[in-house]
Amino acid sequence: MKALRKFLDKKKPLFQEGGKFAKLQSSFEAFETFLYVPNITSHSGTHIKDAIDLKRTMSVVVLALIPALLFGIYNTGYQHFLSLGQLANTEFLDICIYGLIQILPIIVVSYVVGLGIEFAFAQMRGHQVNEGFLVSGMLIPLIMPVGAPLWMVAVSTAFAVVIGKEVFGGTGMNIWNPALVARAFFFFAYPSKMSGESVWIAEKADSFSGATPLAHAASLVDATKPAADLIYNTHLSNTWDMFVGLIPGSIGETSTIAILIGAVILLATGIASWKIMTSVFVGGFVMGTIFHLVGGNPYMEMILPWQHLVMGGFAFGAVFMATDPVSGAQTNTGKYIYGFLIGFLAILIRVLNAGFPEAMMLAILFMNTFAPLIDHYVVQSNIKKRLKRVKVSA
Repeated sequence: MKALRKFLDKKKPLFQEGGKFAKLQSSFEAFETFLYVPNITSHSGTHIKDAIDLKRTMSVVVLALIPALLFGIYNTGYQHFLSLGQLANTEFLDICIYGLIQILPIIVVSYVVGLGIEFAFAQMRGHQVNEGFLVSGMLIPLIMPVGAPLWMVAVSTAFAVVIGKEVFGGTGMNIWNPALVARAFFFFAYPSKMSGESVWIAEKADSFSGATPLAHAASLVDATKPAADLIYNTHLSNTWDMFVGLIPGSIGETSTIAILIGAVILLATGIASWKIMTSVFVGGFVMGTIFHLVGGNPYMEMILPWQHLVMGGFAFGAVFMATDPVSGAQTNTGKYIYGFLIGFLAILIRVLNAGFPEAMMLAILFMNTFAPLIDHYVVQSNIKKRLKRVKVSA
């Protein structure tokens, strides 16, 4: 490491003002601060010292995503060999290697395109490169189907970085979660690659159903009683399978267990808000309970409230998307309202609109838009309460 430090110190003058590569100063500083803690300190004014910065925050979130990523790698291989009828004769390592070969290119494309655009904008503006895309670059592959064409992933990532982030000023200024913007663009621009039975399993056998539990649940809406019973008993009755995650779905969204491990890391380090995270699950459970009690069609009657929480991307969205500190609510009371409405709306849209079975994306983006309004009314309410206390005291 000392040799690397000496190499960077030797090359650093070339990237500073007056150096041969001064125009690339932002890029050089980005790589240097990624490898080492900056040696720049403040010399005037009052400052708050803390042991954590943006780089460490992003690194913890990436660490929390690792369990979901590793399980996604295994599940990709598992679903592939299961569809071919070769699972019993396939070694664990072979399953993982196949999954890695399928997923690694998507991750590489996400980071190369996203960071390339971030570096370009930093150079044009003369700003430092922020570490915000370290998380978005990992989130985007995890919420994509394994069958997503790489060029579509690249276009969706570019759209998310430019339109969802940089036009607002970059990291910390965006009003929507960039990873969800990428998924929303992919969903509406290439719907055939985000739905159906062929996109969730890599190179599956034609005779094998690759439908996700959400797709099976959506088919209950118009199903007759015998057909509904068959669908439920065949695909949806085993909640444990959905909790473990050995089911078709987006790369990192299937295993609730792996997601909860990430949640523990985020909560233990204080990175994510437990208020938002808990409220999302409560909102989803409440809406699921209402539907189950009211009934109206087999979907509402047969899907239990807690099953909604382990189906699709609900858990992943609650833990990693809704808790985004930039696009979420900032006030304490607002976090409860914001999280509850995300969970509530996600199940509402999922059940009532079969065209959007994965409604978590739409619910979070919708509430991202209204998060500032929620905070505004919470602040105004607090001001009114304080004014009343002042009048009573007087």
